[in-house]
Amino acid sequence: MKLVTFKSGNDSRLGVLVNNTIYDLNKADNTISDSMAEFLKGGESQMVKAHVVDQKIKAGNITFEGLPYSDSILNAPVPNPTSCRDGYAFRQHVASARKNRGVPMIPEFDQYPIFYFTNHNAIQGPGPVECMPDHFQKLDFELEAAIVVGKKGRNIKASEADNYIAGYMIMNDMSARTLQMEEMLLNLGPAKGKDFSTVIGPYLVTPDELEHLKVPAKPGHTGNSYNLKMVCRVNGIQVSAGNVSDMDWTFAEILERCAYGVDILPGDVIGSGTVGTGCFLELNGTGLLNDKSFKPQWLQPNDVVEMEIDGLGLLTNTIKAVDTDFSILALKKEAQPLS
Repeated sequence: MKLVTFKSGNDSRLGVLVNNTIYDLNKADNTISDSMAEFLKGGESQMVKAHVVDQKIKAGNITFEGLPYSDSILNAPVPNPTSCRDGYAFRQHVASARKNRGVPMIPEFDQYPIFYFTNHNAIQGPGPVECMPDHFQKLDFELEAAIVVGKKGRNIKASEADNYIAGYMIMNDMSARTLQMEEMLLNLGPAKGKDFSTVIGPYLVTPDELEHLKVPAKPGHTGNSYNLKMVCRVNGIQVSAGNVSDMDWTFAEILERCAYGVDILPGDVIGSGTVGTGCFLELNGTGLLNDKSFKPQWLQPNDVVEMEIDGLGLLTNTIKAVDTDFSILALKKEAQPLS
């Protein structure tokens, strides 16, 4: 089942996508919530009702007309997540990024999964991504998959954690690298380098839709893994490719760590971290390492970023520049001399 949050007049509605047509779930069954947040809070009973509607539509037993997917305005599938975390699950990305900086692979990567919290109020879906002048100082995409938590839990074991996943989607963890790197010199962050936009969508895919694409997790790891090809194109040119099955740490293992001593909640969004080759920071570093004349690339105003993952759809955004000259980089003080 593919769930979408779509615009209807001035309202946002919860729909199911079938054969490139969106059907309003609440219109099909008025006991189903019309918002994703309330739908997820309703737990299994809401999900079961939605599956019934989905099957009725596929069987031709729904009388009202849907909306063409291609003509619809989509919000983020989960427009107001309760929180947003991002993991660090792909060893290839971590190893390449460290090699490009001239430092060895960190052994702790293989000992436990990690994540950081990002700005859940800056979640958005397909469409324009508005960026300030400082964001364009090395503006980057990050190609990721993400999950949405479907039920409350605490101290969950990885062997049970897949049962807490309501669905999967694409994530673009937008990054302003100059802002990110300057604050991380102080061993804190990422913050301003990340908090302006995180893109998810175009829809939320329930686990049953991906069952036929399931593959074993990597040796020594626990949880579901899926053979889902990942690509990113900028202005129609492919710049990145990978596979969700390349995740070294599974979402189940990341959830186990997230839920240790704290509640995870319906509507929590958790990203996988960047796939290998999944951002310009890594690609530029590798290019310069191999060829000193390599010309780095960063996102520019009006660039079109397309992310596509098998089974999870196509997520498209256009980078837009805010008309302002306001800069927080310009507010930096002079460095103080060491005492």
